[in-house]
Amino acid sequence: MASLRDIRNRISSVRNTQQVTRAMKMVSAAKLRKAQEGIFHTRPYAFKVGEIISHLKRHVDPSSHPLFSMEDVSEGVCLIIVTADRGLAGGFNSNLIKVAEKVIEERFSTERDNGHLYLICVGRKGHEHFAHRDYQILGDHRGAFDKLSFSTASEVAKEAVDGYNALKWDQVFLIFNEFKNTISQNRVVEPFLPIPSHQFLTPVMEDQGLGETEEPKAAVDYLFEPDAEKLLNELVPRYLNYQVWRALLESNAAEQGARMVAMDSATNNAEDLLKDLKLKYNRARQDAITKELIEITSGADALG
Repeated sequence: MASLRDIRNRISSVRNTQQVTRAMKMVSAAKLRKAQEGIFHTRPYAFKVGEIISHLKRHVDPSSHPLFSMEDVSEGVCLIIVTADRGLAGGFNSNLIKVAEKVIEERFSTERDNGHLYLICVGRKGHEHFAHRDYQILGDHRGAFDKLSFSTASEVAKEAVDGYNALKWDQVFLIFNEFKNTISQNRVVEPFLPIPSHQFLTPVMEDQGLGETEEPKAAVDYLFEPDAEKLLNELVPRYLNYQVWRALLESNAAEQGARMVAMDSATNNAEDLLKDLKLKYNRARQDAITKELIEITSGADALG
């Protein structure tokens, strides 16, 4: 049976841990509010840029732009996998990694076996997981969420586009956690290159009705200045950069929500554990007092 000193030490340790988890919950809640503001502004803009590109494509020959059609001349595939840099967020990282591994197993096992599967991992957890399993990882984006910036998104998009233009791979997919609410996230596998003919909608975008376009609006004939092809060449790089940026913001908001929930659960568990330890301590103390009384009484009886 544990001594009173052991129980007191454990109570002190659990109480200190509880203070840490409570502080981490408060920090994540503050970061989540800021992250939510960014993502709520990003979603409509990202969708609108994609909508404009879809409209412009109807006025030019899609085959004239290299990022619109799959050439089928490469056997390679590139996956952009976005995880967090830190843990203590429940199943946030592990669940996304499982989705990525399932996609690889079900759709790209041949490319993996032939050495034509390439990964761009944003976030330390994904990078280290796949690096330990001998995947081909391009670049090093560990620590990207320590100071999240648009330049990171531009760099990742450029790596994907450069490999696509160099015929190193002919398909690119984004795999990330989409922020649904504080409690849950959507694991999204989104086509990135070639740019899909119909704009891809995430579950949250569908719930918000962003894909519901009225027929009269779609039929409007716009005048482009300069011409549609020049506008398309200007907008496509911005669109791709912004798609990666949106994925990073979604993942950041989802991470803070997941960590806040995990730390809240840890704080509550610590409170339950403290109650059990205090009860155990009181019982042990009562047993010790009872034992001392018995020894005193026995000693008095012996002297009498």
